[in-house]
Amino acid sequence: MSGDVSARDYQLGLIAELRMIESRTRERSAQAGPLFAKRGQLLPRERVARLLDPGTPFLELSTLAGWLQDTPDPALSVPGGGAVIGLGMVSGTMVMLVADDAGIDAGALQALGIEKFQRAQAIALQNKLPFVHLVESAGANLLKYKVEQFVMGGGNFHGLARLSAAGIAVLAVVHGPSTAGGAYMTGLADQVIMVQGRGRAFLAGPPLLKAATGEIADDENLGGAQVHASISGLAEYVAQDDAHALGIARQVIDHWGWQQPIERYWPPAVAPALDAEGLLDFFSADSKRPVDMLRVIEHIVDGSQFLAFKPDFGPASLCVHASIGGHRVGIISNNGPLDPAGSNKITHFVQACDQTGVALVWLHNTTGFMVGKEAEHAGMIKHGSKQIQALSNARVPQISVLCGASFGAGHYGMCGRAFGPRFVFSWPNARTAVMGPQQAADTMGIVMEEAAARKGVALDTAKRDALKRSIADTFERQMSAFYTSGLLLDDGVIDPRDTRQVLAFTLSVCKQAEQRTLRPMQYGVSRA
Repeated sequence: MSGDVSARDYQLGLIAELRMIESRTRERSAQAGPLFAKRGQLLPRERVARLLDPGTPFLELSTLAGWLQDTPDPALSVPGGGAVIGLGMVSGTMVMLVADDAGIDAGALQALGIEKFQRAQAIALQNKLPFVHLVESAGANLLKYKVEQFVMGGGNFHGLARLSAAGIAVLAVVHGPSTAGGAYMTGLADQVIMVQGRGRAFLAGPPLLKAATGEIADDENLGGAQVHASISGLAEYVAQDDAHALGIARQVIDHWGWQQPIERYWPPAVAPALDAEGLLDFFSADSKRPVDMLRVIEHIVDGSQFLAFKPDFGPASLCVHASIGGHRVGIISNNGPLDPAGSNKITHFVQACDQTGVALVWLHNTTGFMVGKEAEHAGMIKHGSKQIQALSNARVPQISVLCGASFGAGHYGMCGRAFGPRFVFSWPNARTAVMGPQQAADTMGIVMEEAAARKGVALDTAKRDALKRSIADTFERQMSAFYTSGLLLDDGVIDPRDTRQVLAFTLSVCKQAEQRTLRPMQYGVSRA
């Protein structure tokens, strides 16, 4: 889009594109509706809706997983990784919910599916959330077999074992096949519900069994629900159909007694004085247009009220005390590059919040750390390093939202993905890269010019210009929030207007984790 398009129209266009990409996955899955109905089954998203407490929020995560990784053609790419994953309430208990999307390729693994599943496990472990898996998967797609998927897929099983041993309950509801390595998704659950006539688990399905040993068996006699309930002992509960299975799951979760009334998920709070619609008016297609992040903060925090910390020292770096959804937070953002004074201020602020147990929210909008002789002489490297030390070792929950640019080491200094924030979200316009496209192109152009000068040869300007265009195009494509989210470099792209609700929800999840006491074991639950 051109720079003369209003920020609002630009944002609305990006949000429409985001919803279109997400709807492609839902529509693809829903195409299996007639087949599921014929088999007496619910579609995966219908299962999710049936399991969740009515009227409660469900925060779906990583909806763009695998975007443009399954195919370079945007018109053909179907994101999601083959699973629906998110945080929701079941029988009054917040859980990490994973549902295999068996409406797409029978639930076979899609691009980035393994990584998405393991990210869900990591969130559950860090936030002490029960892990509920609605299983129906054909396992690995042998037509798209990659050895790295086989090797890294073992991390799924490792993660389930660690969750159980940590004292976090794992429940599997088996709606369909749980085959080969996927059988351990069922076997490593603490409790298993299987649907009669549809749910099944075996290390080798009938085709592989016949190929490997010559033995002939059908699905039900080999590993059906009744076999595992009465003979192998793999299943604790047998359900008549999907709806019955989900009802049993709600009963099981209710009996865990995890409904701790110690923290409401939507604490009472004063709404911002400014309408969330205003968040569409800040970032335009012109990435050089400055944005005052204090005005953004006013649209997000309770009552639009905040207390600025050292506002006149390193003023391009913003540190404020505020509340979001009733949760006290320290917010860090940027109105320009990170300079030595700003880094010192952020370091002080992070450590002060850590000392008092206040969660940190990072709102990215920076081109990186300041460069140049003045910055170097002022100790930019050492002060930036102190900032990174502080955020890397802070004990309080940290949540990052990429609102604008998140470039260079500034991405690190603002608690980027590699620094382990509890959650990371992006606005549709956000951009992440080691530097801006033009900077990268100009840098390589200068390198070519200097190399030609050293060799005493004429510069091939056509070759230089072609290289610069190629570099700029590559950076422009890969810095897109949709592209980086497809690589699971965040937990999802969100509508800017939903920022407050998403932060309030995830802050509540973090608060619950702090107040919940687990009963870890040397090993996870071992079934009879």
